[in-house]
Amino acid sequence: MTDYATPDQYHNFIDQTETEPQGAELQTVPLVIGIVAGEVSGDSLGADFMQQMNNLRDDIVWVGVGGTKMQAQGLQSIFPLERLAVMGLVEVMAQLPDLLKARRELLSAFKAADIDWFIGIDAPDFNLRVAKKLKPQGVFCVQYVSPSIWAWRESRIHNIKAATNLVLCLFPFELSVYERHNHPAICVGHPLLRTIDQTLLETPINQRRSELVWHNDGLQQFFIERFDDVSQLICVMPGSRRGEITAILPLMLDGIQKLILLDPKLCFIIPTVDQNHQYIVQDVIDQRSEQLRAAIVVVYDDSQPAFSQQAMAASDIVMLASGTATLEAMLLERPMVVVYQLNTLTYQIAKRLVKVPYVALPNILADTAIVPELIQEQASGDNICRTVMRLLQPRAYAEQLKDLVATKRLLQQQSNHDPANSVIEQWFIQAKHRV
Repeated sequence: MTDYATPDQYHNFIDQTETEPQGAELQTVPLVIGIVAGEVSGDSLGADFMQQMNNLRDDIVWVGVGGTKMQAQGLQSIFPLERLAVMGLVEVMAQLPDLLKARRELLSAFKAADIDWFIGIDAPDFNLRVAKKLKPQGVFCVQYVSPSIWAWRESRIHNIKAATNLVLCLFPFELSVYERHNHPAICVGHPLLRTIDQTLLETPINQRRSELVWHNDGLQQFFIERFDDVSQLICVMPGSRRGEITAILPLMLDGIQKLILLDPKLCFIIPTVDQNHQYIVQDVIDQRSEQLRAAIVVVYDDSQPAFSQQAMAASDIVMLASGTATLEAMLLERPMVVVYQLNTLTYQIAKRLVKVPYVALPNILADTAIVPELIQEQASGDNICRTVMRLLQPRAYAEQLKDLVATKRLLQQQSNHDPANSVIEQWFIQAKHRV
């Protein structure tokens, strides 16, 4: 990017005013921003962006869809974000009528609010269709989180260009496709690079574990019955969507059942994003053997910020679904095993379209398999057990940890743009070019 906003332009942005007729006093013109997140990870991204913007101006009006974190930053969600959290091609088709209705409701709300910007957080199939309606009306449209055109269907770049003024990329490897097609895109890095609790890395693991248990009644009850009779603590994260939990957790439990036969002193903690997810996870576990139920604790704690990160940091390894949690584990320098399964038809379609060999972000970033991926038919109880036991061996553990730390440091070096400032700069640049 060759053009940047000047200090005066930033000042004008923060103190944007207009003079009313007949000598009226100067009045601030609110900036109205439409914003939509379609899942829990998008809620975190959206909240981080909203906080940055709110620090620049205190009169921003937020309209759209988001979860509890975005609502804490001033958004009154038009409807729950879970309505948009649909995973997989087949599943989307089943929910299509309601998704179309949701889009109509959003566009109507945006029109009534007369928004200036639209920020679509991830969920590109939904958000880009919304943006394509808004951009011709003069709304400045930003897609925050690039669609995976670097991995499959690069031809989608033409729709992205038609729908957006700017794409904010989370990872440096995403920029090349936008450069080839001459469309504004900036690597802002993942917010986790800025927001992850660094004290978790600076504190010895035994102290992390003690503090985690001390502040949670459920964990206290779980561990008090075991005293020091724990060999390893494994954090299990089967995903944040109901579809992921019901598809992936049973496979993980198959692996856990075999693991505790080999080592009865293994313990497993499953942190959930909210109480509803806690009930869903616990219901799946309650259908299993008493031995397995006794080895697992399912915990939700809204009193501790970033509770899942604390659970990961306090664990020896993490067993998790593919997604943002793999990045969290890498930044927390926790070795991991990735387990994932999609609807069979969805997987077969994706397998033919995707041109990258990995699903886990640490592997994509490193461009090599530094963490094991157990996908589809590979995600069996036997394979999960075998892979976890192998990772718990000191040599394999140390090797993966070294690779994770090296990949993390490279990502930190390549991610140095602020999301809010990047949007403001491009807004000024493109407005100047239209004049």
